Amino acid sequence: MYLSTPLLLLRLLWRSLRSPAYLQRWSERFAFYSGSKKENRTSLVFHAVSVGEVHAVIPLISHLLVDDCDLQILVTTSTPTGSARVSELLGDKVQHVYLPYDYPGAISRFLGRFQPTVLVMMETELWPNLIHQCANTKVSLVLANARLSEKSFLSYGKISGLARQMLQHLNAVSAQSEKDAQRLEALGCPGEVISVSGSMKFDMAINHEQTERALADKRALNGRPVLVAASTRAVDGNLEEEKVIAAFRQILLRQSDLLLVLVPRHPERFDEVRAMVEKSGLSLVRRSDEQAVGNSQVLLGDSMGEMHYYLGLADVAFVGGSLVPTGCQNIIEPAAMGIPVVTGPSLFNFKSASDALLAAKAMRVVNSDSELASVVTDLLGDNENRLAMGQAGREVVLENQGATDRNLAVIKNLLETS
Repeated sequence: MYLSTPLLLLRLLWRSLRSPAYLQRWSERFAFYSGSKKENRTSLVFHAVSVGEVHAVIPLISHLLVDDCDLQILVTTSTPTGSARVSELLGDKVQHVYLPYDYPGAISRFLGRFQPTVLVMMETELWPNLIHQCANTKVSLVLANARLSEKSFLSYGKISGLARQMLQHLNAVSAQSEKDAQRLEALGCPGEVISVSGSMKFDMAINHEQTERALADKRALNGRPVLVAASTRAVDGNLEEEKVIAAFRQILLRQSDLLLVLVPRHPERFDEVRAMVEKSGLSLVRRSDEQAVGNSQVLLGDSMGEMHYYLGLADVAFVGGSLVPTGCQNIIEPAAMGIPVVTGPSLFNFKSASDALLAAKAMRVVNSDSELASVVTDLLGDNENRLAMGQAGREVVLENQGATDRNLAVIKNLLETS
């Protein structure tokens, strides 16, 4: 780990070229924190790497603060966007810092500074030194909303000794599905600490203020259909937006008044995507400019925390991260809002949810821009099928809710017994 330091610093510098916030707060990444040490022992730490995990922990934290207003909660993240969402959504209700890199010394300083009773890691965040030192200092460990894809299972299998060591230190695991539980146990997690809770992302709360604004703006479109491409991504020069734009241009041949709402996953790519759209010859307006869409063909979603506004405009939603090999982004959000979901084939981040939506015929999978164009064109031309898909998705979400309460019970139990 120590030998990797130059590479980690170079990575921060490289990421700062697109997002200057990566140049800030480097001391926290090595567990040197400003301000005086608080005397109160932190009861609970939630590690939520970035925006998606932050949104997942918000309901847990909200319930815990209502039940015990004296609870000392620290939320750690690894990305500036995650950090910004913690500040925006929780303010001074919790403490917030970056979780340091997984060096023994940095982890020791972190635990010595905050002295948590229980530490909750979200989904797949298994950090060897963090887990080892928590076990040595009697900090109870929870892996909440846990998932382990087949790909990750095979990867951990290559370091089975280290994986077993980590997993045997966990005091409680709430798995999203039976398959996730079986994979974790096969890697060495004690079966008696594992329970199947379902995915907390099914418990998402719709932001009605945003959807009401979207409804008003949709009326101003005078019946124009809307395709939302949500959380599009890029990896190794493979730009998902290029495929979406290519599909959009094909759809325009049949549906000339279609509006594309294009929402890149990472804010540092907003300018890059704007240039990509303009180079393609399409007319564009940016959400951040607060201008009316008018006759523009593309609305660039270059604001943070407004996904429910964008989805509120949608007749059909394409969910990004799926036509590039990164694993799709959150397919549950549009389904919960009654919007037909279309994705590419890379679904490992939401395997159980995608299985449920596909079984209910609430979601379609495409393999190329031409297939995306064909499916979206068909859906826009078939109101009955489109509405039926949306309703089926909403029902799947309702049927799978309750995971937040089950995870909450696990955490409360450890707080009471630690």
